Amino acid sequence: MKARAGLAASLIALSILTIPSSRAATNICIAYDTGGPGDRSFNDATLAGVKKAQSQYTFTFEGVVTDGTAADRQKRLRSLTSKSCATIIAVGAEYAKIIEPLALEFPNTQFAIIGDASIAALNVTSVIFADIEGAFLAGYSAAISSKSGKVAMITTPSSADIYQNGFLAGVVASKKNVRSFVKYTATDLAITTKAMVSMGIDVIYLATSGSGDGAFDAIVKANTAKNRKKNAFDANLILTEPDLYLSVTSVTSKYLLASVVKRVDIAVADVIGKAVNNSQLSDVLDPKAGIYGHRYTIADKGIEIVIKSKVLAAQAAAINAAASAAYAR
Repeated sequence: MKARAGLAASLIALSILTIPSSRAATNICIAYDTGGPGDRSFNDATLAGVKKAQSQYTFTFEGVVTDGTAADRQKRLRSLTSKSCATIIAVGAEYAKIIEPLALEFPNTQFAIIGDASIAALNVTSVIFADIEGAFLAGYSAAISSKSGKVAMITTPSSADIYQNGFLAGVVASKKNVRSFVKYTATDLAITTKAMVSMGIDVIYLATSGSGDGAFDAIVKANTAKNRKKNAFDANLILTEPDLYLSVTSVTSKYLLASVVKRVDIAVADVIGKAVNNSQLSDVLDPKAGIYGHRYTIADKGIEIVIKSKVLAAQAAAINAAASAAYAR
């Protein structure tokens, strides 16, 4: 009897030890950029990525919003380092200077930054997008849509090298007899757009950030002006999202041809998926500097064109085929 009692006790003890313990849910932390969710830009795209990930993984998440100052960015990130975050996702390149020293101070904390690849640290995942490929899509689409034979790209001086080569290559790949122009501005989009339209340019690609409403307003005014030249072609826009956003109405939407979209939502969902599985995106982005993460491209559907125009939609296959041929992997 004593032997049986001892065996029973041992089995009970063993069963207690082998009962699976409930593991704490993975906690994902997000440091939003200025404005937070509702900005119709990178913050909203990031939140869309969280929702996408929620349909695939189980995790908790919490976010903080910065007022945009360096001091506040640091305060927000520091507050998250004490939250047992599987990863801290910072939205926007402005966080880079803050993350760099924090990554050294907290080597066991995993960070990810959207839109920057300047931090050489194993615990920092850099998420960037192939802007040149997106610009190619815009250039090709602009060229095949143009009726006047003149297309243009408006960008900021600091982004010239990122977008210009892709845009011009896309125009050339269309094999249409189209003249292309590139205008740099860091100020008023409305003034620059008006000047482009006055030159007879009928498709403009906006490779800038912030609100595109000024440019859109200029195009609507030009297209509906009572004193416009006879036989003048309507001007149209192609955007880069989520860099830019517009207040589009049913009346003005006909002047929006397409949007080149950086799939921030896919990128954020990927980062979260890796974190839930105790891993990280670790492609070598710069072997000399020691920068790791992932560069999203046309090939992995991290860059795509969303066509708004019915006329341009008929050319969707040709647009994507041209881009795939130019950037085949």
